[in-house]
Amino acid sequence: MSQNEESRVRPVNISEEMRTSFLDYAMSVIVSRALPDVRDGLKPVHRRILYAMNELGMTADKAYKKSARIVGEVIGKFHPHGDAAVYDTMVRMAQDFNYRYELIDGHGNFGSIDGDAAAAMRYTEARMSKIAMEMVRDIKKETIDFRDNYDGSETEPVVLPSRFPNLLVNGASGIAVGMATNIPPHQLGEVIDGILALSKNPDISINELMKYIPGPDFPTGGLILGREGIRRAYHTGRGTITLRAKVHIEQSENGKESIIVTELPYQVNKAKLVEKIAELVRDKRIDGITDLRDESDRSGMRVVIEVRRDVNANVLLNNLYKHTALQTTFGINMLALVDDRPKVLNLKQCLALYLDHQKDVIKRRTRYELKKAEARAHILEGLRIALDHIDEIIELIRGSETTDIARDALMSRFQLTHEQAQAILDMRLQRLTGLEREKIETEYKELVERIAELKAILADEEKVLSIIRQELLEIKEKYNDERRTEITAGIHAIEDEDLIPREQIVIALTHNGYIKRMPVDAYKSQNRGGRGVQGMGTNEDDFVEHLFTTNTHHYVLLFTNKGKVYRLKGYEIPEYGRTAKGIPVINLVQIEKDEHITAVFPISGFDEKAFLVFVTKNGIIKRTPLSEFANIRKGGLIALNLREEDELISVRLTDGEKQIIIGTKNGFSIRFDETDVRAMGRAATGVKAITLTDGDEVVGMGIIEDDEDILIVTKKGYGKRTPIKEYRIQTRGGKGIKTCNITEKNGEMVALRTVKENEDLMIITHNGIIIRTAVPGIPRLGRITMGVKLIRISEGDEVATVARVLSEDDSEMVEEDNSKD
Repeated sequence: MSQNEESRVRPVNISEEMRTSFLDYAMSVIVSRALPDVRDGLKPVHRRILYAMNELGMTADKAYKKSARIVGEVIGKFHPHGDAAVYDTMVRMAQDFNYRYELIDGHGNFGSIDGDAAAAMRYTEARMSKIAMEMVRDIKKETIDFRDNYDGSETEPVVLPSRFPNLLVNGASGIAVGMATNIPPHQLGEVIDGILALSKNPDISINELMKYIPGPDFPTGGLILGREGIRRAYHTGRGTITLRAKVHIEQSENGKESIIVTELPYQVNKAKLVEKIAELVRDKRIDGITDLRDESDRSGMRVVIEVRRDVNANVLLNNLYKHTALQTTFGINMLALVDDRPKVLNLKQCLALYLDHQKDVIKRRTRYELKKAEARAHILEGLRIALDHIDEIIELIRGSETTDIARDALMSRFQLTHEQAQAILDMRLQRLTGLEREKIETEYKELVERIAELKAILADEEKVLSIIRQELLEIKEKYNDERRTEITAGIHAIEDEDLIPREQIVIALTHNGYIKRMPVDAYKSQNRGGRGVQGMGTNEDDFVEHLFTTNTHHYVLLFTNKGKVYRLKGYEIPEYGRTAKGIPVINLVQIEKDEHITAVFPISGFDEKAFLVFVTKNGIIKRTPLSEFANIRKGGLIALNLREEDELISVRLTDGEKQIIIGTKNGFSIRFDETDVRAMGRAATGVKAITLTDGDEVVGMGIIEDDEDILIVTKKGYGKRTPIKEYRIQTRGGKGIKTCNITEKNGEMVALRTVKENEDLMIITHNGIIIRTAVPGIPRLGRITMGVKLIRISEGDEVATVARVLSEDDSEMVEEDNSKD
């Protein structure tokens, strides 16, 4: 070995060398490749693509240019990596199913949600999208720092001005060394509203920010189940949310049901999903699917899953959620670079750091504009001097042998700077006209005002914030759109109830098991006998069976025909519009295949002194302490044991010392003391409440108060109120007394309720028509009369059920307003 070769050999500690080299590599990946900057939400490759396109003039108002040209510019000047890496990144930035707001406007085949790859870069064309122009706006005004590119031949931006909060709006994902980031996209208007709120109140809490930014908003829509994962992620920077496809069930004329998928969870491949479902059917892991087809087209997504006639579509759907990507999880990890260091950020920190960046951008832009304005004002001051001494200046210039001599003479004679003297020498003779002189004076005056304004901005932080707010509102007005992802209550998820407002709601449940909640003012009072309004979208064989008011924070107990009880909070039931169908209740509670809800009951808490009174169709009654239902498992609890061919139809809350009245289909009723029924355990069957004649059955139960009337409604829309004193107290188990004269004209009795003067009555028909009428408008009639018409019934329609709510004249609604009737 030669002496020169020996001098190049250096002994090193291998463990130390490995440690140093790996750390260098790790930091390079973290800072220069895999993680986004908190200020513009971009990784270096994204930033370089947008900057290169802007430099090439491939803006939103210009023609599309070949993608290969863009990729060549990026890898040649800024990003010395493979062309596939740059093109794949560019393709993602143009995909509306990957980016909430695309930064590239692609022309050609840029791939699909089915996993189809984009065409080669030589075939596709692209330009910057309109919103991407906001990322580079003011970049020429010294708003950001530049650094040398990889070979020092060019400069590239360290960060983009990013005039909208791209990190949260479009999200980011990346795997570095020993760490990863996964930030979900959000709705632009919501994030801007959050920044505006933070700019006005720096001490705002994350819970308060969540009023403006309720959660992520994915480009593919779908549903987010529960807010707990969102809350944890926003508070700590890490959390997991459950995503679910948007699905509805359609029923054909022949009675067959089909599951229709219209929106998928984020980053789910539709073709692979369909393939997975087909595989489950082939392997007989899922039974009941007769056909599976993808009917998606340019108007939207539509995957059709036809269900065998004897299979419950809702049960099948739950199995699909369990075994396929119709339901997925998204692990949020809000990791970003802050001053070139990776840091896990909560929601407020993300917004605050972006706001700090915008303050810096506005201040730097203002300083740049101030410098330009002062330079121009300086020139104009020289021109004004020249115009005031024009004859002398012309004489001086004509007498000078060279330009340099003339410039020096001007600077010496009139105390001008080099720039002012040069501007006078460059001045054209046309500037000597009166109009041109006036233009110079006007421009100078405007510049003086502008300079004062710019200095005032730099001296006042609040003025800077005001500009940021104004420009963010302009962006919101220009690019804002509707939220795509719906946030619904989680299934048995622990929710942060402090984030959910306490408000009165109406809950509706149909005969076929579709449930929803609505604002309590969804209905307006109508006069007795009115036609009513469409209250809920239903199928031909479905109708609203239960309708009641409660509070979002109260419990809703759901009792089934098998005598089991399930529990939800009011806010866990998704909110829908007045004419919407709602969500299958089987999606919220784990009801068995042959179970259906027969009674729904709202309560505010589990009072140890309170009792639940149950009555069945066959006239059996049971009284159980409410406290026995405090711990209801996910799979439900047995509320009472039923005899054969019997079912639970009504549940009411009492204090243990009330009187009960029960009404039957054939127009009979019985009134007795609650104490006639001894308290029993959950699993007990109960005792006889009324002796029924052949073909008769119980249709309603009420808890009697002193100031209430007994109200009955019949199938054909007739009803009446009768004073409670007309119903004598009897012994439990008797045949009862007549409460309504049942005829062909008014039809069988469908409801018995106890009502007060300050309440309204909601009458619901099988076709989903609802009328709200005030109780005082219903006449008081004798016990054996047939009543008067309360609602006009169309041919083929009948009254299905009746519910009561407080009158709209009352400012507050009682909490247990459905607890007693």
